[in-house]
Amino acid sequence: MRIRPYRKSDARDFVALVKGLAEYEKLKPPSPAACRRMVADIGRRIRVLLCESEGKSVGYAIYFFTYSSFLARPTLYLEDVFVLPDHRRGGAGRKFFDALFREARRERCGRMEWMVLDWNAPAHRFYEKLGARPLKGWVPYRMIL
Repeated sequence: MRIRPYRKSDARDFVALVKGLAEYEKLKPPSPAACRRMVADIGRRIRVLLCESEGKSVGYAIYFFTYSSFLARPTLYLEDVFVLPDHRRGGAGRKFFDALFREARRERCGRMEWMVLDWNAPAHRFYEKLGARPLKGWVPYRMIL
């Protein structure tokens, strides 16, 4: 199992994995137009890592950078991390986070952040095992434009 940067030839596999995450989270998958926009944004607005096992794409991570005015440093924001259910518990999650930690250090980030669905107890346990802690006192907001 290895983590590597996205290549243009990965578009079909990447989109299938995003749809796999939507299914796991019981959400409507992105439309074909949204998938095209997302693929076009790789390298411009977002960065993508893929996890391969035996030559097959089995997971992905989407991340980008925000900025902390108080740390005066960038923040690596992890939008998605997903591994196909059949390939979990094999070290892919840890490999993703090791790669993301290296990228955050390379970019001199002051922190790394992400959101977790409240019902996803296995993810909560995994993140806390890595040393991450939930933010107390902050409530996420969203405005649809």
